[in-house]
Amino acid sequence: MIEFFKEPNIDWMGKAKYFYALSGILLLAGWVSVFLNHGLRYGIDFKGGTNVDVRFAQAPNIDSIRKGLSAQGIGSSEIQTISSGALAAGKPNEVLIFVEQKGQGDEALDTARAQVINGLNSIYGVKDSSKPDFNSATPSSLTAILNTNDPLHLSVNAGDRYQQLARKILAYRDDQKGGVLTSLDELSAADGVTPSVLATLKNNYALGTFAIRNVEIVGPKVGGELRRQAIFVTLYALAGMLVYIAFRFEWVYGAAAVLAVFHDVLITLGFFSLLKFEISLTVIAALLTLVGYSMNDTIVIFDRIRENNRLLRRESFAAVVNKSINQTLSRTILTSGLTFLTVLVLFLMGGQVLRAFSFALVVGIVVGTYSSFGIAAPLVVAWNNWRGQKAVAGPGPAAGNKTRSSESAPARLAPAGRR
Repeated sequence: MIEFFKEPNIDWMGKAKYFYALSGILLLAGWVSVFLNHGLRYGIDFKGGTNVDVRFAQAPNIDSIRKGLSAQGIGSSEIQTISSGALAAGKPNEVLIFVEQKGQGDEALDTARAQVINGLNSIYGVKDSSKPDFNSATPSSLTAILNTNDPLHLSVNAGDRYQQLARKILAYRDDQKGGVLTSLDELSAADGVTPSVLATLKNNYALGTFAIRNVEIVGPKVGGELRRQAIFVTLYALAGMLVYIAFRFEWVYGAAAVLAVFHDVLITLGFFSLLKFEISLTVIAALLTLVGYSMNDTIVIFDRIRENNRLLRRESFAAVVNKSINQTLSRTILTSGLTFLTVLVLFLMGGQVLRAFSFALVVGIVVGTYSSFGIAAPLVVAWNNWRGQKAVAGPGPAAGNKTRSSESAPARLAPAGRR
């Protein structure tokens, strides 16, 4: 294994008070910022908003869409591509645009729809803006155009003929062409479309390159439910890890590891508040990744402590912990360093969409690595010392030394793999 240090001899436990002070400063700074800002900044995943489903004739440029929406003052929107095989040979030609909610009910729907259309029109606009876009035509609007122009010369005998024809034309557009036409001449294959009907459509409609398929509201209640679920998921993960480590080692190890991970999450959230990043569902995923990564590093150190605790019989527990951290130091720097460089590149070059996600990982990996030897291990040593002092005050041996003194000599000398 690659070693960055040859037999390091750093007194980590002697510096525990500095680690506690550093963590206290980071926690205080971050959460003072949270209170001064009246809480964390949540993304539209949690605040609620309007979901606009847009389909394009060809695969759209997401960056161009984002710029067009930013020009309309809705730069905080989220864009998700949906692959559809109806158009563009299966390339992603449909997107969901999630816009922060402004207003209530129909007002919010109309506002979001208008903002999205204006933003998209700046890039994919209809050439002749004096005519409505056929890709956005509804049965009632198309029926009105046909009744007004009467291309079949039905006069007063039209009845519901044009209403049925309008439904057939739009059904052809939606079912056969995926909801977006690239040319009005394509309608000549629709049932009931004669040359005169096609001429009427060409005279009264223009053709855009996108269509609004659906607009719906995701209310703040749904956002609140997502927020609660995110908190529960994180707590369930911590509880599961506590049970596992308590079973694998001792309960004090599990408690120290969970406290260290909880410390990592709180510091990361504090940095989000200080630098005004928003909390979204992708950030929650990053925090859960951080929880697992930090816990893994802590378990590696704990496992080495357990091995050395049985081999180094005459050493104090703090010395055993120091030696265990020093022995795993090269491994820690190698794994954490490479992972940090990867997420740092993602943060610097991943673009705006991945900025908050990668920032959570950048901060989390640094803090998680530090807490493994600076928080979790000192907590175990502090507990061991406290139990030792308590045992000295009363009858019986110290709890921290009970297991070590009760083992036989052959067991002390046995290699770790044969314990």
